[in-house]
Amino acid sequence: MTEGAPGVARGSLAPVAATLSVLVAAFAFSSISIATVIATRAGASLTTVVTGRFLLAALLLVPLIGGWRALRIGRAHAQRIVVWGGAGQVLVNILNLSALEYIPAATTVFLFYTFPAWVAVFAAVRGSERVGGRRVAALLLSLTGIAVIIGTPGAAPISPIGASLALSAAVVYALYIPLLRQLQSGTTSKIATFYIAIGVCVMLGVYGALRGDFTWPVAPPALGAIAWLALVPTVVAFQLLLRGLETLGPVRTAIISTAEPFCAAILAALMLGQPITLPAMAGGGLIAIAVLMLQRPERRPAEG
Repeated sequence: MTEGAPGVARGSLAPVAATLSVLVAAFAFSSISIATVIATRAGASLTTVVTGRFLLAALLLVPLIGGWRALRIGRAHAQRIVVWGGAGQVLVNILNLSALEYIPAATTVFLFYTFPAWVAVFAAVRGSERVGGRRVAALLLSLTGIAVIIGTPGAAPISPIGASLALSAAVVYALYIPLLRQLQSGTTSKIATFYIAIGVCVMLGVYGALRGDFTWPVAPPALGAIAWLALVPTVVAFQLLLRGLETLGPVRTAIISTAEPFCAAILAALMLGQPITLPAMAGGGLIAIAVLMLQRPERRPAEG
């Protein structure tokens, strides 16, 4: 399906199934920070964790795709996915992680989750998707929900460098979402995920080798966390995101993805014993309303 074309492409999910696909992906993505903390506390460097995650994910995808022969999609197409897909993932991660050195995690998350607004702005400027009143209302509700869940970043002055890094990550991710839709055109979500994982491994592998930042051997807790990161947020969740994106388009996908902070609150309660607070429940309710609003199609203006 071409960008902004009406209807659902052949083989795409139905809108409700696509929404559920993106929501499940958001829940899986919300486990990334917890698993990464477990791995780094066990002594693994961040470069080792991220590179190991995507390398293992690529290896897991090969049999799921149908073997190495099934990966033949044309050299030019494969190179585009490796370079642009891998670079996008690496850049978003580096910007976000760098922001944490200057501003608190809550502030970083709040600024990063402005990305649905950027997606909507870019789509409106390009004319690739119609951003009507219902989508604008859903966007405002979801952003309000995130603010309620995370809370006010605080009265202390915010570092301009940290804020710029977090907002840059949001802008890059907003550009990356429609790019993903284009990159997977003509192939499957599994194959696209494989080549993106290869791109991340190559780029971070060179970066880690130059810095001498790889840690080995890796302790068992870190290995378990890396295995989780490879299987759940990468092999499973990234494919679900791509399948949902194919049907819903960048704007709706981005707004639904704002469920991730609420999912993170639930996961923290289940894994770390942290209580689910009233703000988390209230913010999650606002995000749920936004998601439900997106299930109804926008009314097109009458012609003539």
